[in-house]
Amino acid sequence: MTTIRCGKYRLRRERPLLMGIVNLTPDSFSGDGLLNDVARAVDHARQQFEAGADILDLGAESSRPGAQPTPEDEELRRLLPVLREVVAWGVPISVDTYKPAVMRAALDAGADMINDIAGLASEEALAAVADSECAVCVMHMRGDPGSMQRAPIYGDVVAEVSGCLAAAAGRCVAAGIDRQRIVLDPGFGFGKTLEHNLALFRALNGNFWNDFPLLVGVSRKSMLGEITGRPVGERQAASVAAALLAAQRGAAIIRVHDVAATRDALAVWSAVER
Repeated sequence: MTTIRCGKYRLRRERPLLMGIVNLTPDSFSGDGLLNDVARAVDHARQQFEAGADILDLGAESSRPGAQPTPEDEELRRLLPVLREVVAWGVPISVDTYKPAVMRAALDAGADMINDIAGLASEEALAAVADSECAVCVMHMRGDPGSMQRAPIYGDVVAEVSGCLAAAAGRCVAAGIDRQRIVLDPGFGFGKTLEHNLALFRALNGNFWNDFPLLVGVSRKSMLGEITGRPVGERQAASVAAALLAAQRGAAIIRVHDVAATRDALAVWSAVER
């Protein structure tokens, strides 16, 4: 598959695409939440765009380990003013939500992708996106954000995660979502230990994903803290290294906080490979 259909955009898979994170929450694990300040949030989104983001990912509900659900009306209150500002910039806009009503409102406001940590598990979520042109990113998560990191156990994490994602993709196709609109995310850190995450990372370039494009999001996550011993504010170098390794293993989209640094690393890699 060489193209991802993403709303009004067609994303060529000639190189890894960078998804710039724009957190609109008060409790982001990475400390970059921009709750209640539309101007600052729009400015941050602009910085991500100008730094080279191919996609902007807006999220108005925290999914960090231990997070509690955000009421639907509050999520919309945080999201819509920023979304309405950025949709005219000529860059695909992703919205990170699992709530069908938020999906519908985001698509009505011009979003091009729905990034669902729950993997479009409900019929209502599938119905919210099926008749649109948006891309959908279906992620694997064991449990929910409030409980997912309480001693997760797998027999074979790669087989179980890839099997769950294959089933989710099958539900999407059965609901009328074209394969070119579907992206898979193994869900690093969502109900996985460090060893689970590393096993999934090693499998990125394996024959487990049914030729669907993969999104990899490990930027600043605790797995990098466990490896390096560094707190979240000091994980840029580890995040860039992980992004480069994901690119080398064929990731189609890499979701990052540090767009400019990641872009530069990928540019060097690309020049050497050419």
